[in-house]
Amino acid sequence: MRGKLLILLAAMVTVLVLTACGAKSQEDVVKDLSAKVEDIKGYKADAKMTLQVGEEPQTYDVEVWHNDPNYYRVHLKNEARDQSQMILRNEEGVFVLTPALNKSFKFQSEWPSNSSQAYLFESLVKDIKEDKEAKFKETKNHYVFETKTRYQNSQMLPTQEISFNKKDLTPASVKVMDADRNALVTVEFSKMDTKASFEKKDFDMKKNMTGAQLEVPVNAKVSDSEFTVLYPTTEITGTELVDEKEILTSTGKRVVLTYEGEKSYTLVQEKSEVIPTMTVSTTVNGDLVNLGYTMGAMTDHSIRWTFDGVDYMLASQDLSPEEMISVAQSVQGSMSK
Repeated sequence: MRGKLLILLAAMVTVLVLTACGAKSQEDVVKDLSAKVEDIKGYKADAKMTLQVGEEPQTYDVEVWHNDPNYYRVHLKNEARDQSQMILRNEEGVFVLTPALNKSFKFQSEWPSNSSQAYLFESLVKDIKEDKEAKFKETKNHYVFETKTRYQNSQMLPTQEISFNKKDLTPASVKVMDADRNALVTVEFSKMDTKASFEKKDFDMKKNMTGAQLEVPVNAKVSDSEFTVLYPTTEITGTELVDEKEILTSTGKRVVLTYEGEKSYTLVQEKSEVIPTMTVSTTVNGDLVNLGYTMGAMTDHSIRWTFDGVDYMLASQDLSPEEMISVAQSVQGSMSK
């Protein structure tokens, strides 16, 4: 009798343990993630972002600071190219800093809430909550969601797979995929401090510009008057390159590529001008747009951006916003003719 009683008690304990350790539902995990976002007052995160654009992948170190509710500092660094760019949001607005050029651009923008941001925890949770058709699965160490994206060019990057660590619900990885489910953007998080505290000066534009220039000196890779002309690899049906014109300027050369056809556009490239002493930030008319490898300013009919010491301007009356972003993104990895 005693033996049977012990067996019965053991069985009951086993059932209780299994019940307690049962798999969580998608709704449970989303609720827990939402609660965690609400609880965090500030965080720091480190990640590596890899872009499969062009012939070779490009990898960036990403350092994120966020102080609730609207202070942000995102530092993108590519050591192989001596590239460094920083996005700041404080009470004055949104700034994009390019330390090597001593330049700062100011946007009146809703960034980061107006689009998906693969390296921001709260943005990933927002993507999950807004997609009523999001898929969910549980692995040994992660909760994994597949959701739609909220990118400006969501037709090109419609889907993402987001993994969270079971242990503490921090993000583990993000894969942003094209229509064929190829991962074009991958973010791998290495650590996240959810109890970080900040001072107001940590998000000051001038302080951050000075700090970034200790890592990437002013004038890095922009002293030569010549540069390699790059060509978009994205093909627009019925449109082809019909003219390439080189214009001499006081700082070197300006190259104008003219594409004509069903959807015509112009791409202008010229060496960036380094500002000897940073003064006031240049106010930019247009929305902040994420090109992956850099940030750009987008209006109804143009995108402007700077990369590797070269200024680019894409203009078109015919291209849709998604097509303009696609063309601009493809310039970074393209080969010169």
